[in-house]
Amino acid sequence: MLDSMTAANCSDIDPATLDRSALRLPADAHKGLRGSVGILGGAAGMVGAAWLAGRAALHGGAGRVYIGQIDPAAPAVDPLYPELMLRRAEALFADDLPLTALVVGPGMGAAPPAADLLVQAMAAPVPLLLDADALNLIAARADLRQRLLQRAKGGVATVITPHPAEAARLLNTMVEAVQADRRAAARALVERCQCVTVLKGAGTLVAWPVSAPPGTSVSGSGTSLGIALVRNSTGSNRLATAGTGDVLSGLIGALLARGLDAPTAAQLGVWVHGQAGEQLPDQRPTASGLLPLIAGLARGG
Repeated sequence: MLDSMTAANCSDIDPATLDRSALRLPADAHKGLRGSVGILGGAAGMVGAAWLAGRAALHGGAGRVYIGQIDPAAPAVDPLYPELMLRRAEALFADDLPLTALVVGPGMGAAPPAADLLVQAMAAPVPLLLDADALNLIAARADLRQRLLQRAKGGVATVITPHPAEAARLLNTMVEAVQADRRAAARALVERCQCVTVLKGAGTLVAWPVSAPPGTSVSGSGTSLGIALVRNSTGSNRLATAGTGDVLSGLIGALLARGLDAPTAAQLGVWVHGQAGEQLPDQRPTASGLLPLIAGLARGG
């Protein structure tokens, strides 16, 4: 069960207060300045999830997007977005690939070699976003949880984006407990995983560890770790459709790749994603429909 943590009010995300200077490019900018995102996922029958994340990374402003597909029979090109560079999953870890952020999990599955690829991704010295099956693997394996903590000790940025069921698995509790006190659950995830946490759902929460003044303790932990928590006020039930989480992962991945710090990338990503969701049509909303909306919002914020 979740510990009873402070339920102090949290503020709403205000994009105007976020430092987005890394998104401002000089007039002579080239694609290398926009960052390079690697998307790892796309097991058999789930290639579309990795493609959605990759397409979202493109629309989020990444200069280059590489998709490492686990399914060996996956297509070699995305016919709608040929800008995406589709490769075998192992190729994402080539020494000559100039990645500035990694997104791991969309359509990844749990069958071999997913866990081995996740180990490689967690060792990469670039900002990392973990979603979907990557989170389920971490919840099931203590060695992967330890690797997550090692990333935090090494100061390498990590963002996790669980929905309530994935959060419950990570916390070894029930979905009902997560939903009963979402703020406590978000804080518990930060304490357990030591990384930026995006707890998805109505009123998505973003929480992350911060340093408290020396000699103080936070939440009775006796440590100097504090936890910042904000709520996203944008969004719509039109986002309750398959693939929207993959789009969010790719969008945040693009913002990480472009140089935003992890808390800023997570906050701006969920705010833009929610705004796009509000603009989806009432009839038959789709994750793909978010893409052109994201492009304008991510640019203008």
